[in-house]
Amino acid sequence: MTKYQKYFQEMLSQNKEVFDSFKILHDAYAVEPEKWQKKFNEEGEKVMEIIRRYEKMLCNNSDSSGYSKFSSKLADKFWEAVRNQFPKIDFVGLQ
Repeated sequence: MTKYQKYFQEMLSQNKEVFDSFKILHDAYAVEPEKWQKKFNEEGEKVMEIIRRYEKMLCNNSDSSGYSKFSSKLADKFWEAVRNQFPKIDFVGLQ
């Protein structure tokens, strides 16, 4: 398992209730975006804070170990894993 996958799995397991709840909302939003946009934004902000925290932990660890030029690629891979799980995550915050 790669480093970004480890952080991604750790993020999901340590915040299982939040992500399980968001997955249900995310799926409902995918079907009826107009109906669920407000709640999706509210819950999505909490999820985004968690995601950004883990992304920062992942990249800070790389920066401090002398591999800072790889941290942007690592962040991209991490976000790719997030988007695979939650394809509509980029729609958080839309009005």
